[in-house]
Amino acid sequence: VQLQASGGGLVQAGESLRLSCVVSGSMIDIRVMGWYRQAPGKHRDMVATIAFGDHTQYAASVKGRFTISRDNAKNTVYLQMNSLSPENTAAYYCNAWDGTNDVWGKGTLVTVSS
Repeated sequence: VQLQASGGGLVQAGESLRLSCVVSGSMIDIRVMGWYRQAPGKHRDMVATIAFGDHTQYAASVKGRFTISRDNAKNTVYLQMNSLSPENTAAYYCNAWDGTNDVWGKGTLVTVSS
């Protein structure tokens, strides 16, 4: 399985972005897909995850503004980000977990200007 994230860019505060993560290979064995982010000088933190059965979890700071979803027919997981703020500036990474192994995609950079 390989992951390809896209959709990052430069936006102003209050605007929206949608990130996409295309999964190359079968998603059958993937139990959880997620988005994580890492700001300069900080640890990589969970933003949102979606598990089998479409159970979702969100970081407290994004709940109500970000939405994770997936399209199994397109092997794609999305992260809709609304009401962005400069604090959301980071490299965003897609993750897949099959119960044993973690797979990471390359990050896509999101920059939010004030």
